[in-house]
Amino acid sequence: MPATKKTVKRSLLVTSATLLALSLTAPVPAFADASPTATATPTTTPSATPPANMSTVGGERLGEAGTQVSLGAGAPVLPKDLTARSWIVSDAESGDILAAHNAHWRLPPASTLKMLFADTLLPKFPASTEHKVASSDLAGIGAGSSMVGIKEDETYTVHDLWLGVFLRSGNDAVHVLSAMNEGVDQTVKDMQAHAEELQALDTHVVSPDGYDAKGQVSSAYDLTLFARSGLQKKDFREYCSTVRAKFPGETTKNKKGKKTRESFEIQNTNRLLTGDSDVSTYQGIAGVKNGNTTNAGATFTGVAERDGKVLLVTVMNPEKNEHNEVYKETARLFDWGFKAAGKVQPVGELVPPKGVETSAQAGAKPSGGSGKDNASTKPVAAASAAQGGSSGIGIALAITGGVLVLLAAGAFLINRRWPLPDLMRRRR
Repeated sequence: MPATKKTVKRSLLVTSATLLALSLTAPVPAFADASPTATATPTTTPSATPPANMSTVGGERLGEAGTQVSLGAGAPVLPKDLTARSWIVSDAESGDILAAHNAHWRLPPASTLKMLFADTLLPKFPASTEHKVASSDLAGIGAGSSMVGIKEDETYTVHDLWLGVFLRSGNDAVHVLSAMNEGVDQTVKDMQAHAEELQALDTHVVSPDGYDAKGQVSSAYDLTLFARSGLQKKDFREYCSTVRAKFPGETTKNKKGKKTRESFEIQNTNRLLTGDSDVSTYQGIAGVKNGNTTNAGATFTGVAERDGKVLLVTVMNPEKNEHNEVYKETARLFDWGFKAAGKVQPVGELVPPKGVETSAQAGAKPSGGSGKDNASTKPVAAASAAQGGSSGIGIALAITGGVLVLLAAGAFLINRRWPLPDLMRRRR
């Protein structure tokens, strides 16, 4: 399709946001674990061979084993040095899947499952809510779990707890938030229900923090659905793109008996966001979540933007045993995806949540309200390679979508395109 035609199409989609825009912010429903061995003993060992029959949610080809891609004229070939058991490259807004490899292979997710946890619980508690931690809140945390350093009898805001979840993948923060949500068992039920609502049918939740547990599985396809849903929420986008932040420490008394409470710095362990000795900060990266456990290996879902194109890449369990391999393979897939966009035929799609129709009615009008379009058409700036300050990453992606449209018939219809409002970008 000629570039001018694409530009017109994109503009029309943004312009029609008043009638057809999507908002998943209503309550319907570390990064990598700090330790590379977040569980003491693996409970199951996944097969090195994908099953013969996998789910076909999103398209028939996604149920086939091996790599699925349809290269068009001028499309670059896929990177040859990919060793992950499963991966997927998709357009975060349109939902088109550009290429996939064993997309529905059900594998242990590690802390990438925290994306589902966050997408499920974020709407339930205002960020300013305070909670005093009881000993029971921290019960049942798995041996070797990554922790942010929450202390019993100390008070934390919900904002603090979410920073602990996203930046340090703190299982202690997950358990405290679960306790606020009537306990781990209820949280697991809520997460499972939300996964089913998102049509993430490969996922079986056993533990809310992604800790290795018998029967706990997800897939590259499902993890991408979780990221895509979570990124519709402004606070999710802010947390997952924060480089570093201050976290409350333990209350102490000085010599005069006066209580003081210092804070300490926590830093995001997403190496495409922060960089490392053998990995550069990826241009345009804006989150999302990584994980690493004994049984799952390294897992990662990332979102990045270049030239107005927003891609999601999920990589699960690279077999190549090199430092930061999951990030290296993700970066190569991002590079390919940005070059291949518009030059490949989609091999499937990211499905919308249950009950949401993907075909919008032209000329439909919202019932009630001013009908004004509050969406911004500003392009998303690419990420800078420079590191952010102590406050972490600034806000990115101009707002390009906003309200669900309630038609006279009472049904919610959305455009197939899902804008990602305010996606984070790196700022100096």
